[in-house]
Amino acid sequence: MTLDSLRQGDCIQLLHEEAQFQVIGIDSKHKKCWVRQWPILPSGSPVFEVSIQQIAPA
Repeated sequence: MTLDSLRQGDCIQLLHEEAQFQVIGIDSKHKKCWVRQWPILPSGSPVFEVSIQQIAPA
């Protein structure tokens, strides 16, 4: 996945993870994004930062 094709709200997978995650925000300058597990857990899904390189190719 490239920065140009990544959009807020996209559902993605991370390398070495089977769960799906939703993109919450994107920092193209630092090549990072903020994600949370999707679907959102009843207790809430914490948001965390990952490098764009950690996103599995589509």
